[in-house]
Amino acid sequence: MSIAIPFLAFLLVGAIAAYHRLRLPVWAALTATVLVGCYLLGANPVATIVAAALVALIAVPLLVPAIRLPLITKPLLGFYTKILPPLSETERTALEAGTVGFEGELFSGKPDWQQLLSQPKPVLSADEQAFLDGPVEELCKMTNDWQITHIDADLSPELWGYIKKNKFFGLNIPKEYGGLGFTALANHKVIQKLASVSSVVSSTVGVPNSLGPAELLMHYGTQEQKDHYLPRLADGREVPCFGLTGPWAGSDATSIPDFGIVTMGDWNGARVVGVKLTFDKRYITLAPVATLIGLAFRMYDPDGLIGDKRDIGITLALLPRDTAGVEVGRRHFPLNCTFQNGPVRGKEVFIPLSQLIGGEAYAGKGWQMLVECLSIGRSITLPSSGSGGAKMGAIVTGAYARIRKQFGLSVGRFEGVEEALARIAGHAFAVSALSQATAAAVARGENPAVPSTIAKYHCTEMAREVAKDVMDIHGGKGIILGPKNYAGRNWQALPIMITVEGANIMTRSLMIFGQGAILCHPWVLKEMKAAMLPDETERLREFDKNLFGHIGFAISNAVRSWWYGLTAARIGAAPGDAYTRRYYRKLNRYSATLAVMADTSMLLLGGKLKFKESLSGRLGDVLSQLYIASSMLKRYEDQGRPAGDQPLLAWAFHDAVHKIELALSGALRNFPIRPVGWLLWALIFPWGRRAQAPSDRLGHRAASLLMSPNDARDRLAEGLFITPCENNPAGRINSYLQKVILAEPVERKFLKALKNSDIEALDFPSQLDEGMREGWITAEERKQLEELREMTIDAISVDDFDAAELRSAGYKALHEADHGDARAAA
Repeated sequence: MSIAIPFLAFLLVGAIAAYHRLRLPVWAALTATVLVGCYLLGANPVATIVAAALVALIAVPLLVPAIRLPLITKPLLGFYTKILPPLSETERTALEAGTVGFEGELFSGKPDWQQLLSQPKPVLSADEQAFLDGPVEELCKMTNDWQITHIDADLSPELWGYIKKNKFFGLNIPKEYGGLGFTALANHKVIQKLASVSSVVSSTVGVPNSLGPAELLMHYGTQEQKDHYLPRLADGREVPCFGLTGPWAGSDATSIPDFGIVTMGDWNGARVVGVKLTFDKRYITLAPVATLIGLAFRMYDPDGLIGDKRDIGITLALLPRDTAGVEVGRRHFPLNCTFQNGPVRGKEVFIPLSQLIGGEAYAGKGWQMLVECLSIGRSITLPSSGSGGAKMGAIVTGAYARIRKQFGLSVGRFEGVEEALARIAGHAFAVSALSQATAAAVARGENPAVPSTIAKYHCTEMAREVAKDVMDIHGGKGIILGPKNYAGRNWQALPIMITVEGANIMTRSLMIFGQGAILCHPWVLKEMKAAMLPDETERLREFDKNLFGHIGFAISNAVRSWWYGLTAARIGAAPGDAYTRRYYRKLNRYSATLAVMADTSMLLLGGKLKFKESLSGRLGDVLSQLYIASSMLKRYEDQGRPAGDQPLLAWAFHDAVHKIELALSGALRNFPIRPVGWLLWALIFPWGRRAQAPSDRLGHRAASLLMSPNDARDRLAEGLFITPCENNPAGRINSYLQKVILAEPVERKFLKALKNSDIEALDFPSQLDEGMREGWITAEERKQLEELREMTIDAISVDDFDAAELRSAGYKALHEADHGDARAAA
């Protein structure tokens, strides 16, 4: 036998053992057995002995602790300690605040899909569904977005009263405190439905149920604070806001300059220990109408009134609006989306320690409190708003593209428009799945730090892409604002969602991978904690266990990544049905690839990785698209694997894996250590980058689903306000779709006969009269065409105004004052 056979056997057994993640003793035993077999079958004896020596050289030092710990682990621990990136207290708090769910499996290189598929299907309770069908539906019917955004620049008194009366501000407040006690899933569904009709209403309801006084009080408030404030917040007697962002600290919330000095002061007629606050906050939603202000500030105790520590740290407090010295400034005007928003200021405002959220015991723990609650709020409000807007855009644009005709053809049949419709359909499907997945995670009791950032970033970004395509397809209908326009305000609102709760640029380039690489990785955080243990013996033992677990993990993922790349992920065990099994295999491949890239980047760049934001952003894109694709597959399974959804799933999935390969390509081509990038390319893409964007044929199938009634379209429309009524032009247009389709054969017959006739130009009623006389159409068909014309006019009509109607009230007041001054002077 060839001299190479023992070495090939050595490599093959090693690769198989690595692929299946067999333990080191098993690998050593299997390799020894195979080499003995090679020897007995006549392999070159010298080659066999050399191969066996290699096995012994690797296995013995690693399997014998007395050799491994002092000679291998201890030097590596010293090296690791030197390259370990320093973690600030704020970074450590952020890492320890979140929980890890299925996203951790995506970093494993070998996801346990059963963990995902065994999660219970998200289902609302009877009370939650009744609330959606009752009060939420009614609130949507009452909503006139044009009146809110252009005429009143506010919700009407009736809307404010209805929201408070029906406890919309207390969705997540427990019933024992007078709230509705709904799950995060129900919160998501409420915000999604409201966002489908008005971003102002959805944000007004969303903010009190997100990061704010109620959420913080439920987690950290004293019993006295809970008993007093939660019932008042639930029924709207108190309207909350929370002041975090200021002129000098936006995304960098840990650097807030607002401060409070512990001192003595007067409160309700008594002399008590408290805090004298000086603060300047802006962009605070609901501030202009808030009666209870939550505030983040840095607390100092220079006189040692409450302890020995002078710089206590970030602390959270509650300020009643009527507290002496509190100043609520004039309103901000966020892109014509007139939700209440403005600045809050104060200078030397005194409050007692009892107004600190959680009391004195939680002084200095504000950053931990914020981080723990931020991921919950970030998982719901903005992803749900993006979902509502994107899904509504898909449903109404599909109907509009069927109704609107140019050159005698529905505009949705033109390939350019069809391409945009396909993007709308695929992105809306993905946003729907992603937003529900993160809400369901919170409802299960998780604190999904990494998924919440993924959901916030990608739901808002995909919603912006949908809104852009919606505007392009609607053309003039989309840009002419007025009561008949249902697209323009959503287009204006999306940059707000992109900006708030952590600007998207920062979220992508710093947070998703930066946090995910440590929190979700199965070994990194364990190694970091082991390296910081105080006891030397325990430190060495724990580091040894995790280090070699990590090494085996890295080797396994390298082998798996190369094998999946070599076979185009066509071979390997995977769940799913005959349609989706290939999708799971692809995700297995990219999971292994992500793990290889993460390990290589952290090993070679160490602490410098946090400053390589382009690389971090691209690896974050890989993790994000893996999570989005997993969410879509879970949605497909939960829906019972409907065949009608397959074009939407396929388009969105191919879009996701195409983005994964683009991100990997960008990361490898720009890897800071170029030779390493070349080697990784050969490992990850042995045949080159193969994933393609969704095909035109697939896009045609996806777009067609939006332009005709079908089960997939109905599932996409679930949870939206599509009731046709005066204040819902989008709902009216959607309701026309089936009638328009039924009338199309009659319309084609009539237009063909009209074209072939010698009739001179006539108005439409006269044309119908002539058609009746000539026998082209029946009386019933005439009614169909008349109704079709009415529906089409409603769909394509835009608003116009007298010039005076478009002038602001301020302009009118100033103009009248100028006239008054002129008359007085005369």
